[in-house]
Amino acid sequence: MKTQSLNNMHPGSDLPPASPSSTPQDLEYHPWPPFIPPHAEVLFMGTFPPPRTRWSMDFFYPNRTNDFWHMMGLIWRQDRTALYDPATRQFRLPEIKALMAECRSALSDTGHAVRRLKSNASDKFLEIVEPVDLQALLSAMPSCRAIVTTGEKATEVAARLLGVVPPAMGECVTATQLPFSLPHPIPAEGITLWRMPSTSRAYPLPLEKKADYYRRVYHSLGML
Repeated sequence: MKTQSLNNMHPGSDLPPASPSSTPQDLEYHPWPPFIPPHAEVLFMGTFPPPRTRWSMDFFYPNRTNDFWHMMGLIWRQDRTALYDPATRQFRLPEIKALMAECRSALSDTGHAVRRLKSNASDKFLEIVEPVDLQALLSAMPSCRAIVTTGEKATEVAARLLGVVPPAMGECVTATQLPFSLPHPIPAEGITLWRMPSTSRAYPLPLEKKADYYRRVYHSLGML
């Protein structure tokens, strides 16, 4: 399966710069390029991967306690373990990539370079020093109709890069014009930014309820 690979995607100045006392060693750079299957219409954007010690695979949402892949299995396969093997406690990465291609959904994060203020995965203690280069990302996605953020901080960054007001949780706003140029026109109806509940287990909402929120995006696009 062919996917787009884009590296070093960041505009560099939309968010506050690093503090004068910082050094390059303080920064942590995103470990993977965006995952963009052909004809992707939906772009999921989190904030940044957790520390490497919490990874169970080298891919987006690698923490086995995160609800994202359990939720996608529930939405598209009616089975929360469709993309996860409880016996081995491992994600089924080939099935994950195949599903994302099937549902025409891409993956990125809003942070290209970050500083962890504490050694944990909490967005509250994550400083985004360099955001992702959204212009380059959308340039590689001519069919993109919706951006879905998986948490408050990701929403704030994506909204700033799109030049829109951040929507409330579970709501959306539409950008009919972008603050940067693309090599192709955006859809006539614009690109919709959806703010969805965090898929972290720390967010107090049952998996089935989270799936109900995210399912609305696909319904709105006529994909479910």
